[in-house]
Amino acid sequence: MKPNLYVALVHYPVINKSGNIIASAVTNLDLHDMARASRTYGVTKFYVVTPLKDQKELTQKIISHWTSGTGSIMNPDRREALELICIRDSLNAVMEDISVGGNGYPKTVVTSAKESPVCITFTELRKMLEGINSYLLIFGTGWGLAEDIVLKADYQLEPVKGNTDYNHLSVRSACSIILDRLISK
Repeated sequence: MKPNLYVALVHYPVINKSGNIIASAVTNLDLHDMARASRTYGVTKFYVVTPLKDQKELTQKIISHWTSGTGSIMNPDRREALELICIRDSLNAVMEDISVGGNGYPKTVVTSAKESPVCITFTELRKMLEGINSYLLIFGTGWGLAEDIVLKADYQLEPVKGNTDYNHLSVRSACSIILDRLISK
């Protein structure tokens, strides 16, 4: 069964290395890899969140190349994945977009590489995805999501951990691992 799951990649508000709130740049690799992972695991829609006009234009140019330009002919599988991408200015706009689909507002689940005593486990979220509620899995760029987003979320997912104390995965790698842990057979 396909879960009622959405993914958002937030570029604002996120924090930088110094802890300041910033808007980060969109990267081609994140768009491609997260869209492909989202398509592979049956995610309903993949949102890219940025209020910056130039970043929205860049994102749309990349999407268009692969969905209606030369790339769509050369690689139809890539087209199918990038067709999942929807650009929005804010998480509020994402929530509104999802609610229009008829299932109301989704439950929000933030991700982080940081430990928190309030985290839910992959197993707990996997079980929740079997229900009728829709869920928005929120990833941050830069050095993570702004605290305001984390505090407003319904849930915080446990971090991905390897077998060492090093914990600094790219967001696209973390997305693939998390989707696999939540949805794989």
